[in-house]
Amino acid sequence: MEIDPELLQKLNSENPEFQELHNQHLSLKSRVEDLNKMSFLSPEQELEKKKIQKQKLKGKDRMAQIINEHEKTLH
Repeated sequence: MEIDPELLQKLNSENPEFQELHNQHLSLKSRVEDLNKMSFLSPEQELEKKKIQKQKLKGKDRMAQIINEHEKTLH
């Protein structure tokens, strides 16, 4: 999801929930990237990766919902 940088900055400063979700998203994204760099993942790491990806997607969906709600208030 590509977010307009100005909107991202505005939501991060005005909406604590969005800010928390965005920070969590960046952290989870970094962890998935680290796991993807490994040549072999143990079963536990595979499970962790899937769990992180689901958590990341859930957060991304909520951020999209917040953006949609914000855009509705502008119209």
